[in-house]
Amino acid sequence: FKTRPGRVITKLLCSGEKEVDLAVQSAKAAFKTWSQMSGMERSRVLLEAARIIREQRDEIATLETINNGKSIFEARVDIDISWQCLEYYAGLAGSLAGEHIQLPGGSFGYTRREPLGVCVGIGAWNYPFQIACWKSAPALACGNAMVFKPSPFTPISVVRLAEIFTQAGVPKGLFNVVQGGVATGQFLCQHPDVAKISFTGSVPTGVKIMEMAAKGIKPVTLELGGKSPLIIFSDCALENAVNGALMANFLTQGEVCCNGTRVFVERKILDTFTKEVVKRTQKIKIGDPLLEDTRMGALINRPHLDRVQNFIKQAKEQGAQVLCGGDLYVPDDPKLKNGFYMQPCVLGNCTDDMTCVKEEIFGPVMSILPFDTEEEVVERANNTKFGLAGGVFTRDIQKAHRVVAALKAGMCFINNYNVSPVELPFGGYKASGFGRENGRAAIEYYSQLKTVCVEMGDVESVF
Repeated sequence: FKTRPGRVITKLLCSGEKEVDLAVQSAKAAFKTWSQMSGMERSRVLLEAARIIREQRDEIATLETINNGKSIFEARVDIDISWQCLEYYAGLAGSLAGEHIQLPGGSFGYTRREPLGVCVGIGAWNYPFQIACWKSAPALACGNAMVFKPSPFTPISVVRLAEIFTQAGVPKGLFNVVQGGVATGQFLCQHPDVAKISFTGSVPTGVKIMEMAAKGIKPVTLELGGKSPLIIFSDCALENAVNGALMANFLTQGEVCCNGTRVFVERKILDTFTKEVVKRTQKIKIGDPLLEDTRMGALINRPHLDRVQNFIKQAKEQGAQVLCGGDLYVPDDPKLKNGFYMQPCVLGNCTDDMTCVKEEIFGPVMSILPFDTEEEVVERANNTKFGLAGGVFTRDIQKAHRVVAALKAGMCFINNYNVSPVELPFGGYKASGFGRENGRAAIEYYSQLKTVCVEMGDVESVF
């Protein structure tokens, strides 16, 4: 592969109803074998998959960069998080257990933690390989099978994951990949043999998936959009806060659901903070994502680039000031001239009622808003339909804990941002979805409890 923006690198056929059924039936057959294996046996297979990913880190990262357009520097981090996720759930697989409960008269009860069956994973295009690992690792650790549908914009790297699972020793068909868009997703969600659906993507699609799942009474995990607040208090370590704001807005070209795109800055440091953020943003190296010193690659496709550009145009019309960036970027390298590049943008003079502050842009656009008091900023931060993430920068640790306790968001950061250790649960409040990925919490969403009550004496009849 070579990076050639705008060039078709491969064509894949969409999976129709027949192909989806074949994938589900294949996974259902593999589930019978996998679910009967001990947790330790499953653990060894997941550890082997993690080893292969770690060993092929650079190759998979290169594939992901071509697949998505993010910098190779970031793609390597994604791959590291991916194998760490598999290792983490391999470690939990052997410890999954129910409990024993003593009852009167020598009777007792116990619970069994059992797998659900064939789970469906539907991924997004911003972290294709990593999201597939986040969904498949806990699913497989619990004894489930999975049919995974990547975004049609990033179909390639998940196929590599399927090959790795097979190489590591999972039963044939346990992790299947189907390709396609809306229709393929509908066939998956409506399939009678699917036990659970886990989706990462937009709110409108999440609503449709909930509706389809409701008809089959299937549990769902939804990781949807966000418009997360990042609160910068005047007593912060300024350089650290600036680093945090850049991390909260410009990773993966700003195409991150939990990005802290509403940057609330205490008024007394507004000018100083803004000046430093603009200076640092202007230095971000844009270009060929396969070059080691590139820090921002291309957006996912032309329609998305146009959408982000329209948000900036609308922001200017509503009174926001473009402090830097926002224009299309044409790299010097002629082979990149058709790429979907833009300069990272910082908007000043923003107010809470502007579209750029209310709607998820999903591009490299930061909105800076001044505030005066803690009470005020908490109220404004929570004034959104979303609730995925939030961040606070301050040296006052009591204030930090007080503010994050008041934020209506599922993932909060204190003096950092966009850190995603696999040990910690990830998910949102409100329209940002429900259910959790990562951490021990994910086990709850990929397993079910069976209660067994054992009577050691005679049954006492009321009849």
